[in-house]
Amino acid sequence: MRDRLNLTLPVELIGRINELADRKKLPRSAIVEAAVTSFLSPDHADVREAAFARRLDRLSRQVQRMERDLGITAETLALFVRFWLSITPPLPPDAQAAAQAKGRERFDGFVETLGKRLQKGQSFLREIPDDIAAGPGSDQSG
Repeated sequence: MRDRLNLTLPVELIGRINELADRKKLPRSAIVEAAVTSFLSPDHADVREAAFARRLDRLSRQVQRMERDLGITAETLALFVRFWLSITPPLPPDAQAAAQAKGRERFDGFVETLGKRLQKGQSFLREIPDDIAAGPGSDQSG
């Protein structure tokens, strides 16, 4: 059963309804009916809220992974620097040129290996399980 309803709307809104009706090849009443139904739908706000909640949950997990990876990266760098500084003796001046050449060669090898791993999609950080990276007593639940 249908009933007639006369209403007044702003001219701009009627223009937009007319444009949509022409574009979709639908009667204006069908467009207004769909809009009112959507507006009055009790789950409309719930659906939108659920979509926002899912998006926020995904963003939270991404931020947690970034924090984890940044922490691992900083700790790895700090341990490497500490280790390197503690075991590397100063070189006499006559050995520095050869050491610098060897260092450049080794660095080039490092960059090449890193490039290959990145091209293959390999990541050192992905090799570290989440439960090990979290460490004892840390809370990653957010």
